[in-house]
Amino acid sequence: MEEHLRVGVITAPHGIKGEVKVYPTTDDIMRFKDLKECYLSSGDKRIQARCISCKFLNQMVILGFEGYHTIEQAEQLRQWDILVDREHAVRLQEGEFFLCDIMGAEVCDQHGNAAGIITEVLETPANQVFVVEKNENGKKKELLIPVVKEWIEEIDVEHKKVKVISYYDTEEV
Repeated sequence: MEEHLRVGVITAPHGIKGEVKVYPTTDDIMRFKDLKECYLSSGDKRIQARCISCKFLNQMVILGFEGYHTIEQAEQLRQWDILVDREHAVRLQEGEFFLCDIMGAEVCDQHGNAAGIITEVLETPANQVFVVEKNENGKKKELLIPVVKEWIEEIDVEHKKVKVISYYDTEEV
């Protein structure tokens, strides 16, 4: 499991005092109100940072970091990820999971037939969709599986396995 979880991506400087505009990658945007210690990451660079201010603007978050007081300093953080330690992540409710924990999971139908590996999770207005890469006769194919109870029978994050209802059964639903 990932040691650090991404909660946002810095998109641009905001104003002239070193604040940055953040696109949240978390379901709980209010988690930023309590954000104190975090990591800023870009490629192989990772620095520890202390958040000193937080505001909200539409669906974005405006953060200020200790040691960043000019627009030029903030500009250097463009497209950097904001990471938190797993133990400081928001608490999950029953049946919830972190997307990074399901990436690479093995997908099979309820009869145990392999369907492929989860390579991406799409966010749609209605629900999430697992993108499952399947190798069929030497050709790669993608399956799109909506993350809804009518399609998903079980998600086992610990063992990275997802059991889906076979397409035969879904025709009856």
